[in-house]
Amino acid sequence: MEQQKVSVTVDSVVFANFNDEFQVLLIKRKKDPYGEQWALPGGFINEKEDLETAAKRELKEETGLEIETMEQVRAFGAPGRDPRGRTISIAFVSRIFEERELKPGDDASEAIWVRVDDLPELAFDHAEIIEAARRYL
Repeated sequence: MEQQKVSVTVDSVVFANFNDEFQVLLIKRKKDPYGEQWALPGGFINEKEDLETAAKRELKEETGLEIETMEQVRAFGAPGRDPRGRTISIAFVSRIFEERELKPGDDASEAIWVRVDDLPELAFDHAEIIEAARRYL
């Protein structure tokens, strides 16, 4: 049997409650796949990096936001979820209670808070990941 090539990524679902509105943090992707589409902050793990460290690093690189604690929600690995090839993403969730300045960077051209009930069309399976994180909380 041939060895399968699988990539591992992390995605961060950061919820906030500002002005009595339940919101989630999204980024606008700079690059393909899904360039210029909204997505969760996230990306590929480094070889010697644990999953939560990778999620925190990607979140900071793409939004400027530093989170101390995250909880692992679950893995998402449906075939075809990423057009670059077989990719398994480990989703993390966290909540913040005070508004913080966002500084998009790395692979993100924008970072914004969006009402959970008004989500735009999202890249990959990120709508499913957000829903799973809501249920987890």
